[in-house]
Amino acid sequence: RIEETLSGYTAAVAVNIFGNDLDVLDQKAQEVARALGGVPSVTEVTVQSPPGLPQLTIRLRKSALVRWGFAPTDVLDVVRSAYAGDTVGQTYQGNQVFNVVLILNAKDRSSVSDIGNLPLRAPDGTLVPLKQVADIYEASGRYQIMHQGGQRMASVTFNVAGGSTSAVVQAAQSRIASQVKLPPGTYIQFAGSAQAQAQAQSNLILNSVIAGVAIVLLLSIVTRRWQNLLLILVNVPFALVGGVLAVFGTGGLLTLGSMIGFVTVFGITVRNSILIISHYEHLVEVEGMSWDLATAIRGAGDRLTPILMTSLVTGLGLLPLAIGSGAPGQEIEGPMAIVILGGLLTSMVLNLLVLPTLALRYGRFAPIVDELATSYPGTAVTADD
Repeated sequence: RIEETLSGYTAAVAVNIFGNDLDVLDQKAQEVARALGGVPSVTEVTVQSPPGLPQLTIRLRKSALVRWGFAPTDVLDVVRSAYAGDTVGQTYQGNQVFNVVLILNAKDRSSVSDIGNLPLRAPDGTLVPLKQVADIYEASGRYQIMHQGGQRMASVTFNVAGGSTSAVVQAAQSRIASQVKLPPGTYIQFAGSAQAQAQAQSNLILNSVIAGVAIVLLLSIVTRRWQNLLLILVNVPFALVGGVLAVFGTGGLLTLGSMIGFVTVFGITVRNSILIISHYEHLVEVEGMSWDLATAIRGAGDRLTPILMTSLVTGLGLLPLAIGSGAPGQEIEGPMAIVILGGLLTSMVLNLLVLPTLALRYGRFAPIVDELATSYPGTAVTADD
């Protein structure tokens, strides 16, 4: 029931119309419903709390009340007690308490025409039927007047089938803006999953950018060479190819779960790249190997098992979510798992095949002795130093 917590209804999107005039709100709600009917992928358009509910109106005549000596509240209290009931006391049965309700006999309140015959006792003791002091007639009314934030509101809800929720909402906004003219003081707001998804995507992008900048700064400190830093970063867009293909293969809809999957693939790819680059630095700087094709092959081979095992464990853990991505309750986890699985495949292949090739061509790895000699020219540096 996530949709109900977002918009207040069991529909994906709610179009809320705010204003002061109830008749105008009802009219504009009908116009919005007709406009939404022509938007592709919009289904189950429903006007919430539509007018037209049959109701019985009892309008007291002031002159008649004065003539008979009735107070308006007394008359209305009698009508309420007769047809809605009034609690006049309590009775006890063991440890249970029951209210004693006074109400008119069922056979005497089954017909609308009999309401006018309800007897009222005037202050002088005279019995006066209700129809002599009030106008009684049937009319259409509202069974509920909705409010939000202290304002009157009318709502039109709809679901989305066969399209992106955000794209459908944008199309609906354009169509409503062109076909529904709002008077001064009346405005429209969209609520529901589309609004929540847009806010969540905005927060996710902002936090991802902040985290990405922090990661780059930390990597620049650790790698010490800008060439090796670029090797780690250039592998990221290539690894995201698998996630992009997975999105297109499952309908081409970029959801919040898909975006979370891309962030996860980014982290996995960077981790695997760091594993290989740091191992190359260890082989050259610590073990004293020369940087050539043999070293590149050995480094990739040494990291084959950890990269392969972590990718397989992650993939097997996410496989049930990807298979059941269409099940209720997996609207976020399903697309996320599909993107991660697609990204893992390309990330694993690219980290083990493409990254070593790029590192051999553009990487900069040198023993510590050579690096010190480069940093301090004119100084004799030996392995003992």
